[in-house]
Amino acid sequence: MKKLCLIYNFAPKYREGIFRLIDKEYDCDWYFGQSVNGIKGLDEGVLRNVGTLHDIRFKRLPFYYQKGALPLLFKKKYDTFFMLGELFSVSTWMIILCRKLFFRKKRIYFWTHGWYGKESAIRKVLKKIFFKAVDGVLLYGNYAKGLMLKEGFDESKLFVIHNSLLYDKQLEIRQAITPSNIYKEHFGNDKPVLFFIGRLIATKRLDMILQAIKKLKDNGKDFNLVLIGDGPEKEKLASLAQTLGIEKQLWLYGACYDEKENAELIYNADLCVSPGNVGLTAIHTMMFGTPVITSNDFTHQGPEFEAIHEGTTGAFFKHGDVASLAAAISEWFDGVGRDREAVRQACYTEIDTQWTPEFQIEVIKRVIK
Repeated sequence: MKKLCLIYNFAPKYREGIFRLIDKEYDCDWYFGQSVNGIKGLDEGVLRNVGTLHDIRFKRLPFYYQKGALPLLFKKKYDTFFMLGELFSVSTWMIILCRKLFFRKKRIYFWTHGWYGKESAIRKVLKKIFFKAVDGVLLYGNYAKGLMLKEGFDESKLFVIHNSLLYDKQLEIRQAITPSNIYKEHFGNDKPVLFFIGRLIATKRLDMILQAIKKLKDNGKDFNLVLIGDGPEKEKLASLAQTLGIEKQLWLYGACYDEKENAELIYNADLCVSPGNVGLTAIHTMMFGTPVITSNDFTHQGPEFEAIHEGTTGAFFKHGDVASLAAAISEWFDGVGRDREAVRQACYTEIDTQWTPEFQIEVIKRVIK
């Protein structure tokens, strides 16, 4: 194998762990676009041989073109390309077309979500052409792989790579963490603590947590809630808590960018509740031993929902149903949630074996040789 050419839309900070391992294992040149989308960027200086691609956007359309990407296919030093398989990237379409016409011996692999389960008929056709045109597709989850198998894809070309955060740094924090009285001191009680960490935005449906807490309170079950983050829904949530009469059970903690502080908050809570899609919040939360409850609408979930195993590392509730959410919370604490240490260890095991840069690099090494 000659040099590996990795083309990505952006260099996200949370991918630093796996990017460093790829850079160590392969003779790799990196090319990043500028699709920031509010995600914290990586210091590209931690990688060797980094180049920049310039994004060209199409007005009122989701498509974009990475200027400088297509000429990379014509460079003799690259025989293998590892790319973000994004359907709306025009330059990616051009690369797979030109490969088919002129460079059949060169290999292309996608790193992508793959299938969601909510694709329209037109998008299904486009995705089948797109993903079948490459040598292998590395997917974030088994759910997407299962959907693609039903669509007739070749299983030998589908590989589950999962996702990861800054695992090594978080592991150091986890190994040093100890229980604290942070919640008892704030709330003045020992009631179970629910929490959410992330941007306080409408799509997360955080209002449902407050409504569920009110419903549980009316049934004689009290819970505290901590919202770690900031966002446009903050004032609305504070107002809703007052309307529901549960303002003393709510702690609007605010945004926190200190990982040790976040770790203490997560570790000492009892359950993360994410009524909308959960995404990497599930990995962050379980890394520090706390289970997750989220919606059962997997077509709109991030692939990280697969880390949640019913009755072990969390639970699911009926999408959009406050009564179902309240019941799931209640059942959790009446059941497996009573053994907090067993749950903590189950969360650790799930992350340590499936959602680490080490897991990912082993998948990549099996596929890209």
